[in-house]
Amino acid sequence: MNVTSAIFTVSSSSLGQCPSDGLPEFAFIGRSNVGKSSLINMLTDSPSLAKVSSTPGKTRLVNHFLVNGSWYLVDLPGYGYARVSKSQRGEFSKLITDYVLRREQMVFLFVLLDSRHEPQKIDLRFIEMLGRAGVPFGLVFTKTDKLSADRLASNVARYRRVLLESWEELPPVFLTSSEKKRGRAEILDFIDRCLRPASDR
Repeated sequence: MNVTSAIFTVSSSSLGQCPSDGLPEFAFIGRSNVGKSSLINMLTDSPSLAKVSSTPGKTRLVNHFLVNGSWYLVDLPGYGYARVSKSQRGEFSKLITDYVLRREQMVFLFVLLDSRHEPQKIDLRFIEMLGRAGVPFGLVFTKTDKLSADRLASNVARYRRVLLESWEELPPVFLTSSEKKRGRAEILDFIDRCLRPASDR
């Protein structure tokens, strides 16, 4: 897929404020500071489309970006950031779960994981929730340029082992680096296949 245009459309603090035009949506989520904004900018080839911040937990709304005039890339709030208040954490949690579990237009959810770290409990709990709810999702390992090929393979294998303790089948896995543009073609091609009629896939 070639991205010819990517335009910010709306920020929403509730599900009811999200676009109502029925276009398919592909959402991105992960722990705070996992590299989500950088990945979105890399995928759309728009360096300043999603605001990159050095302050974790900056994204607190659901942000819709219209891509090629035909589908939305959705930037969801990060989860698991300790410095916001408990009431805010609850609010973010409701916004996230409302979108992930109730948004009919969402075709697929990309869950971002920092490739440098071992499996985190909050990520595993979130993935478990998706599995129970039957939400279609894949795992996106970010920042793969920050560690050696052997270490990367070891960390990904560890995630696979942990997930296979409770999953019969693993979700799609994507290895990415925003700096090196690694994984861009794979994710965009995956989205392209999802957008095609079932008979053409």
